[in-house]
Amino acid sequence: MILATSSLVARDLAAVWHPFTQHGQWPADEPLVIDRGSGVYLYDAESRRYLDGVSSLWVTVHGHGEPAINAAILAQLDRLDHSTFLGLTHEPGIRVAEELLRVAPAGLSRVFFAGDGSSAAEAAIKMAYQAATQRGDDRPLYVHVAEGYHGDTLGAVSLGGVELFHATYRPLLIETRMVSSPGVLAAGQPRAARAAEVLAEMRALLAQEGERVCAVVLEPMVQAAGGMLTHDASFLVGVRALCDEFGAAMLVDEVATGIGATGAWFAVEHAGVVPDLMVVGKRLTGGVLPLSAVLAREAVYEAFLGSPDSGRTFFHGHTYTANPLSCAAALANLALMHERGTVARAATVGDRLGAALASVEKYDGVAEIRRVGTMTGIEVRSVGARTGFEVCRAARRRGVLVRPLGDVVVLMPPLGIADDELDELTSVVDASIREVVQ
Repeated sequence: MILATSSLVARDLAAVWHPFTQHGQWPADEPLVIDRGSGVYLYDAESRRYLDGVSSLWVTVHGHGEPAINAAILAQLDRLDHSTFLGLTHEPGIRVAEELLRVAPAGLSRVFFAGDGSSAAEAAIKMAYQAATQRGDDRPLYVHVAEGYHGDTLGAVSLGGVELFHATYRPLLIETRMVSSPGVLAAGQPRAARAAEVLAEMRALLAQEGERVCAVVLEPMVQAAGGMLTHDASFLVGVRALCDEFGAAMLVDEVATGIGATGAWFAVEHAGVVPDLMVVGKRLTGGVLPLSAVLAREAVYEAFLGSPDSGRTFFHGHTYTANPLSCAAALANLALMHERGTVARAATVGDRLGAALASVEKYDGVAEIRRVGTMTGIEVRSVGARTGFEVCRAARRRGVLVRPLGDVVVLMPPLGIADDELDELTSVVDASIREVVQ
């Protein structure tokens, strides 16, 4: 570690508290100081290059430093840097809402902006309850799915099911009912059979308490933070039918899965279902600035209409809601995605990932590879403490950044990654897995 890097790390360790980072261990893990980015690569303070194999936590679409997005932000900065969205509006926010509804499943008709995935999930959770209440229903419960993740604010944590992340906070959380994960399979169990099993469990729960349930909350097709757990599309079809039967809203969290990651604009498209509320974020601005949103059916929106003194207003929002600079980035990103056919490209990238990793799945040290589109998790068999981390460390030495979820090595490259760059990613991950677990 050269002197400049050493100094920056020392200053960090003296002042900073990082998210999802065990600082009792982190100093010994040789912290990496990122200095700049270009395309699918990041460069550290010593100018060493790393392929960004997780899209900087699943957000980068076209690559770092995309000129069209940067130019759009600069142009917007010269016109309007920020204005509150509480009772005021602006053209960039209007246009982003229109563009989101253009690509969203038919039937979603309203866009409520937030800042990040967790804040959007929080808004959707409150929307579902308040809409039910204002229709005259007493529905204080939510149904959610084990191994789910919806963010780190308390409402979102209430509907999470990853014990490592969420168990500590259970005494603080709202009351919910949880069903098993459709992505956790018995040995040799088909995903469709597991979906049917969990749907039967959900039906039994709703038959008992359905009149008190305002929403069923889930991540469609992939439970990302749970370890890239994938499920059959029939699970979404079944949840939609159960929500209709028992009068609950279907609330899907597409923060990780939406905006192209699964090879479709939104993961619910794989099942042909339309939710009542859909949360989007991450790739919305191409990975440049924070912006998220809740997309709602008109019936949900209409439940909030009334006179100023009716108390039916959605009293929820944030200072930087629909920030114009973030909206400008989103507009440029969405325009590029249409122009470049990025969603179709993401489907191709996913297929190429699957083909490249087919031989890896045969290694004795690999338990399973789970993938939908570009969202890929390689579960390695433990050969000691922090096996997944050791695979990622070996990849970093070879110039590729990937992250572990326990012993699941996560790959989620930028959607616009070129074939030779994707080959670099998969070959390095292959070599790193062989080094650690074979």
